Amino acid sequence: MRTWKLRNMYKAFSRKKEIEPPQDTKLARCLSTLDLTALGIGSTLGVGVYVLAGSVSKAIAGPAVIISFAIAAVASMFAGLCYAEFGARVPRAGSAYVYSYVTVGEFTAFLIGWTLILEYVIGSASVVRGLSTYVDALFNNSMRNAFESAAHIDISHLSSYPDFFAFGVTLIFSAALAFGAKESSVANNFFTLVNLLVVIFVIIAGSFKADVTNWKTKPPCTEESCDYGTGGFAPYGIVGIITGAATCFYGFIGFDCVATTGEEAKDPQRSIPIAIVASLTVVFLAYFGVSTVLTTGLPYYEQNPDAPFPYFFERIGWDWAKWVVSIGAICGLCASLLGAMFPLPRVIYAMASDGLIFQWMGKISSRFHTPLMGTFSAGILTGVLAAIFELTQLVNMMSIGTLLAYSIVAACVLILRYEESEAYEKKGDRDPRTLTFIAKQLINANKLNHSTKLTSQIVAYLVLVYTILCVCIGIVAAMCSNDIVSGELFVVIPLAVLILLLLLALTFIYLQPTSGKKLAFSVPLVPFLPALSILINIYLMMMLDKMTWVRFLVWMVIGLGIYFCYGVWHSKMRRGKCTKATDDATNEESRKNDDFPRVS
Repeated sequence: MRTWKLRNMYKAFSRKKEIEPPQDTKLARCLSTLDLTALGIGSTLGVGVYVLAGSVSKAIAGPAVIISFAIAAVASMFAGLCYAEFGARVPRAGSAYVYSYVTVGEFTAFLIGWTLILEYVIGSASVVRGLSTYVDALFNNSMRNAFESAAHIDISHLSSYPDFFAFGVTLIFSAALAFGAKESSVANNFFTLVNLLVVIFVIIAGSFKADVTNWKTKPPCTEESCDYGTGGFAPYGIVGIITGAATCFYGFIGFDCVATTGEEAKDPQRSIPIAIVASLTVVFLAYFGVSTVLTTGLPYYEQNPDAPFPYFFERIGWDWAKWVVSIGAICGLCASLLGAMFPLPRVIYAMASDGLIFQWMGKISSRFHTPLMGTFSAGILTGVLAAIFELTQLVNMMSIGTLLAYSIVAACVLILRYEESEAYEKKGDRDPRTLTFIAKQLINANKLNHSTKLTSQIVAYLVLVYTILCVCIGIVAAMCSNDIVSGELFVVIPLAVLILLLLLALTFIYLQPTSGKKLAFSVPLVPFLPALSILINIYLMMMLDKMTWVRFLVWMVIGLGIYFCYGVWHSKMRRGKCTKATDDATNEESRKNDDFPRVS
């Protein structure tokens, strides 16, 4: 019978994987920097480029949507740089899961990994459902009518029909991924190339009809209401630009799939940072170009929020261009589907290899060098969700886990950058733990030149305090935005105090000595850039609706059940430590003749 002590629970939760140099892997190292860049572009530049610019410009930001995209791109680049450092520092499959396992501990790593599984499943399901809806629209909803007549579903919160097309496409893509990373990357490169060519076509063709005066027009208004703002470049004001940036941010989600290829990239420490930065840059230029063309070609209040490009070309009399755009949208959706499904089996493989979820899911095929069971089980789950849920129901769950993962990665960058330096660790010296010494160390009055165990612990606690303050600021800003804009003192004063404390915590972190470890790629402006990334991501999380949080909590309860019933006992870290501890303890117990029950 297994025994468990409450005092050992913290040790179990904080078990960490050690950072090791790159070594041989069971996965095939076959992906070049170009492959990774195409994967990042394909997974990010999906249907959003065909929808976001029109919907955000019409109802949220107006022509200033280009500024919204710029703000979102900067926020995404912050997160991307943090991912790039970890991709170079920890070249392993698993992305944020592995990063948090290395820096924070096993329990947090499981939560992040379980969250990523949900996000990749929901993301894949939403993309394939969108692909089905788009293709069906081209044929006057013939699939929908046939499926509804054959197997109508009359259950609330579910689709009115089972989408067999979406389910079949998901299985086909799962098979393509299972047959090899290189083969699936070739298909992704093709889809991404076609998608980029169509985006370039839209930008060039639309520029012939561009008219900057459309940035100055005013919408028709009645005496009672003016539904589309005041007109001009920023008809909805600064609030509209910021709100638009929050919406546009989700158009950049997907680049993190590059970070899951650490064991399949030929040179991960070089390729992953380059691919992340390059893919985000290309995606921003695409969004910036298409939003500029749309808002200069037509007034923002005349945009079609659902299908802006076909409507745009129809308005200018180029009906033939609608089909070119449709081809690009389908290829973009296929690339997004590959990009969304590609990292899912890798995260499952990483967690199964560590023993935190069922190990049969991580078994590698000797022929294809991919986790076959993990890929197909994830594909079946994705296909079922895509078949029984509507697109809008799936989209609502896409962002919360991704933003949480971004925040954890940024926090891990801070913790690792200020970890105990190797030179000081070898000396074995120990700083005094008096309150006076610790208080002086907050401003580094002790003049320490190298990071120590104490300074690394101080930074870890300060990062926790900083994150809590970010949550408080995010809640206040999300719930009382109108009061803040109007300058209500009962909101502005507490917010100012929270911001002051936030800056104070950040200053204390900045004053601590860093580890000085040489990295293949490092995030610039530490701690400010990762800290800003945490603040932005948490604020966007606080903007999500209540039902999204409820669904997320239900999923996490299921995951916690798996962890406590299976993962905590089968963890590779626990088995390795228990084996050594048992060997060391056997002789000691025999000498003491202790009758304390052994762990079985």
